[in-house]
Amino acid sequence: MATSHLNVVFMITLFVLATTISAKEYIIGDENGWKLDFDYQTWAKDKVFFVGDTLVFNYAVGSHTVVKVNGTGFQQCNALASNGIMISGHDVVHLQTPGRKWYICGVGKHCELRNMKLVITVLPQTLAPAPSPIATSASGKLAVPTIYEFVVALFGSLLLLLV
Repeated sequence: MATSHLNVVFMITLFVLATTISAKEYIIGDENGWKLDFDYQTWAKDKVFFVGDTLVFNYAVGSHTVVKVNGTGFQQCNALASNGIMISGHDVVHLQTPGRKWYICGVGKHCELRNMKLVITVLPQTLAPAPSPIATSASGKLAVPTIYEFVVALFGSLLLLLV
């Protein structure tokens, strides 16, 4: 009975580990934070965002806001079509669904004139089986599984052994 309970705890621990290994925290603007006259599109262009990742907007309280808007609100710098205004100075956004996400500063003309806007695309996080380590990519190079794929494959193998 105790062994069975330990097996369940072990499997749950592996599952939690597998889902947290892949999650990343992105500090918007890195050490610059959420501020005026920063190119957030250039900052984001080489990053890949997945469901489960977290965005952190750091700024001085009272100087800015973070407003989640739709595509039109983003283009027009219009905070009226928002899904909420954040004002803490350390705003944390958990990326829970795939798709385009738009954020602007709702203070004065910070979005329109001072470039305080960010758009990203969030990709789904899948629990697909890990590819064979000897598989090759389209370029002919060896396809090496990621740590996440390795842990998911290990979890699946252990589950089969315990059943």
